[in-house]
Amino acid sequence: MCGYVGADLTVQGRALGEEVIRKYGLKSGDYAIVYGAWGDPGRYIREEATAVAFEEAGIIVTRIKSLPEWAADPSLALPTYSAAVLALPEVKAICYTGGQALGAAGLYMEAVGREPGEIINFGYDLSPEVTLNFKQGWVQLTSDQQPFLQGYIPTLSIALTVKYELAPLNVDTSKGFVDETSFAAVAELVELGVR
Repeated sequence: MCGYVGADLTVQGRALGEEVIRKYGLKSGDYAIVYGAWGDPGRYIREEATAVAFEEAGIIVTRIKSLPEWAADPSLALPTYSAAVLALPEVKAICYTGGQALGAAGLYMEAVGREPGEIINFGYDLSPEVTLNFKQGWVQLTSDQQPFLQGYIPTLSIALTVKYELAPLNVDTSKGFVDETSFAAVAELVELGVR
């Protein structure tokens, strides 16, 4: 028997896509770009769920493969992100794979001459860079996975299992969204590494 602490990736991805549609009024015929680790089994579950939620609403989705090295240096993605937006100027929303890329949304948008809020930039995770991009108007929405809990709860679970023979814990940490109206309330916790 084992536990799991983290996001239910399919549920998280679908919920994020549905929230973008609801909150920002995307409609059938609109264009969206969804980045993901396409082709890497098990690595694009949440992004695929976002793309499927969009497609079920009639949104036209362009899937673009994210490369692992972009997480270490988001500026490496600049040519790909720029080319995608320039090739699809009517794009309404872009889904980023994680906090590193989402935290560079302003860099990508400035490179193609877009203004804050002109394209809905959303994705997964919080970081000081994502918080800054919220503040500057570049990021509109993220799914908060609460990484502190992803570290703390498994440690607690192991201790409870060893000491009291309790069953391992299963906790979905991806229940909430942070948007342009709520990021300030968690910004300090993000800086501390709690959120």
